Amino acid sequence: MIENRKLVAELLRKVRLGDMHVKDALLAFPDDCEDKSIMACYHALVHYEADEDLRNRDELYKDEQDDYLEFISYIMDRGEDLPINIIKSYEKYYKSANIPHSKDTKGFLESFFRFLNI
Repeated sequence: MIENRKLVAELLRKVRLGDMHVKDALLAFPDDCEDKSIMACYHALVHYEADEDLRNRDELYKDEQDDYLEFISYIMDRGEDLPINIIKSYEKYYKSANIPHSKDTKGFLESFFRFLNI
């Protein structure tokens, strides 16, 4: 479990620094769908991607979102659980992460459409 959290922390950092596209990070997520902290990080990245236009228009919002990704990546890198308020903020919208079970575009699109409830 700690290895998966460290992997997620690295993915979050790469996205934040612009070294990896969100889609690639989501495809690289571990298949561990039972870890609520990993699920919350997955949803944080989905929301990060959805807010791309807003980040481009609002520098303060961009900085806040970047700081948030850095914060949760720091916690995950230490192998700790995310604070319960972060986990619950995503749980009220999603029962589980739509982590693709196949690491290709088809798996990504299937999970994305499940996320959109299409």
